[in-house]
Amino acid sequence: MPWSPELPYNDLPLLPPNRDLETVRVLKACVAARTAIAKLEGTAALMPNSVVLVRTLPLLEAQASVEIENIVTTHDQIFRRLAVEGSQDDPATKEALNYRHALLEGHVALRDLPLTTRVAEAICSRLRSIDSAVRRIPGTRLANPSTEEVIYTPPEVESHLRDLLANWEKFVNADDDLDPLVRLAVAHYQFEAIHPFTDGNGRTGRVINSLMLVDRGLLTQPILYLSRYILRRRPDYYRLLLGVTRDDNWEDWILFMLDGIRETADWTSAKIVEVLDLMAWATDLVKGQLPKIYSRELIETVFARPYSRISDLVEREIVHRQAAARYLKALVSVGLLEEQRSGRDLLFVNRRMLELLTEE
Repeated sequence: MPWSPELPYNDLPLLPPNRDLETVRVLKACVAARTAIAKLEGTAALMPNSVVLVRTLPLLEAQASVEIENIVTTHDQIFRRLAVEGSQDDPATKEALNYRHALLEGHVALRDLPLTTRVAEAICSRLRSIDSAVRRIPGTRLANPSTEEVIYTPPEVESHLRDLLANWEKFVNADDDLDPLVRLAVAHYQFEAIHPFTDGNGRTGRVINSLMLVDRGLLTQPILYLSRYILRRRPDYYRLLLGVTRDDNWEDWILFMLDGIRETADWTSAKIVEVLDLMAWATDLVKGQLPKIYSRELIETVFARPYSRISDLVEREIVHRQAAARYLKALVSVGLLEEQRSGRDLLFVNRRMLELLTEE
């Protein structure tokens, strides 16, 4: 039966696709993307403490990923929320923070588990803050939000979805000669086409993208900010996904994803270099004007936490509480931080770091 957007796509072909995926154009794009990722991994290794990247870059990914689903928050709101305990989240900020938690928890899970349906269910559950299992009830459809025209109807029946996911797992974890970046692109399409959950499929799929790069040994940390690229080219993203379903056009879809990986890796490498330069400037500033309080741990803390609190210095055992307040206020006096009150909380804002992270 030919594919129809109105009917459940129960005939979704199994993986791998019955065609040559590694065309000449794809292989050339793979070389460029792999080179960019290797450069990113090397640049990230220059960071004295990876916590600066792990606490910041996944938040940029989280903000962009939820915005793809038209859930809009700001980087400033997210970083502020991390600093202020017990504050009331607006729904969009909560969604972004859930995404970050799902990404980092998934990264930890990879130490003991392969990427499986079970891991995908755990990621989706964390994203949505409710237990999320594979769909059991029919009726899921994807429609144009403006016209309400049905664009795609995913497969139905839980047992069939689990069979499709079992095939997806086998492909994701296969040990063969297929380039891991091509595997990522194909696996991402298939996951979105299966659409295994009632909600959160796009975000879950994008978390899995990051985890696949780590799982295949291309990156040590999940710091590739790929959702930024998808957000900027959202119409192309959905058009090319549909192109695989409708026209079996794998090449253009894979090229789109490879170009996104290359562009994003280059952008992230440049961003890390800027962070390193800013940290070097801050180090020279504090060593020169406040030599008695300088420590590498102090500088790393106010960069890993652009909204810092007195307790952050205490928890890292840099100084005790009374001295921590004095240290942070001294950093305000030399222009490294800004002091800001949020309710009962006293925050110290690294404005330069925030601007660096969020500017294009």
